Amino acid sequence: MKIVTVGLDIAKQTFQAHGVDCKGKVVLRKRLRRVEVSSFFAEVEPCLIGLEASGGAHYWFRVLSRLGHTVRLIAPQFVKPYVKSQKNDANDAEAICEAVGRPSMRFVPAKKIEQQDLQCLHRVRSRLIGCRTQLVNQIRGLLAEYGIVIPQHVAQLRRHLPVVLEDDANDLTMSARCLFHSLYEELVELETKISSADQRIERAFRENAECQRIGAVEGIGPVTATAVVAAISDGHAFRNGRQFAAWVGLVPRQHSSGGKTQLLGISKRGDPYLRTLLVHGARSVVYRAKTKSDCRSRWINDKQGRLGTARACVALANKNARIVWSLIAKQQVYRPAA
Repeated sequence: MKIVTVGLDIAKQTFQAHGVDCKGKVVLRKRLRRVEVSSFFAEVEPCLIGLEASGGAHYWFRVLSRLGHTVRLIAPQFVKPYVKSQKNDANDAEAICEAVGRPSMRFVPAKKIEQQDLQCLHRVRSRLIGCRTQLVNQIRGLLAEYGIVIPQHVAQLRRHLPVVLEDDANDLTMSARCLFHSLYEELVELETKISSADQRIERAFRENAECQRIGAVEGIGPVTATAVVAAISDGHAFRNGRQFAAWVGLVPRQHSSGGKTQLLGISKRGDPYLRTLLVHGARSVVYRAKTKSDCRSRWINDKQGRLGTARACVALANKNARIVWSLIAKQQVYRPAA
């Protein structure tokens, strides 16, 4: 029987395939080693293949697509309801096969390799910033044990720590000074790497016309614009701007029943990194809107007066997400509010 739909449970070395024919009858249950996957599907007639959007999924999307198959990526939380019994590779592959054939299923947009390069850069930069924050907090905490209190912020520590190390009047021993000197060198090295990542992001922003168009929106700079392009390249993966905002997690969470609608805080679904960038960018715009009189600033000031600063920032981030979708999907140029 001809295989029509395949659910492929991917892993590092061992893969499980589950295939059905046009009537839904099981015609394939096979365990494959990693080196066997490409050769096996090269001999299978083109069919629909479902994959969980987990580690390595975008690579296998490209490999299987080149073999002529139609490949769909599914978020793991949408596969889980179709697992019938205990979790194992065979049951997971069957669940993926069932989920990919559902007419109402929502799929994850596949990334091009250039998008993955850009997203890797963002992930590394985010990790470096997190390491710097941890290091700064540790240095400030350790110094406090010696009665030395340094104000918050990286710039404050960078400015004060060399002065502290040269001050002979404090209680730091020679051993402690050597330790804090090594921590200071580690901080300088981290900041050099972060600066290098920022320069690469700035260069990618200048070389990409899509990023330039997105970056024209108030509250969106090179970092956010390149993060958006790394996350999605085709706005048509979403029907409208609200779907994109919901994918980022900037729409209200709903808990409704019996015809009674109840809206809660934002859902926080999707990519937390992209959502954080949009909210932080919106916050900078909200703080500056008080001195402006255009219609966008008046809308922001009204939201801030009625809902507070935090909710106004989220509301503006939601609006910016919808604008970004329109710019990408419709290939439009941003027109600032008058």
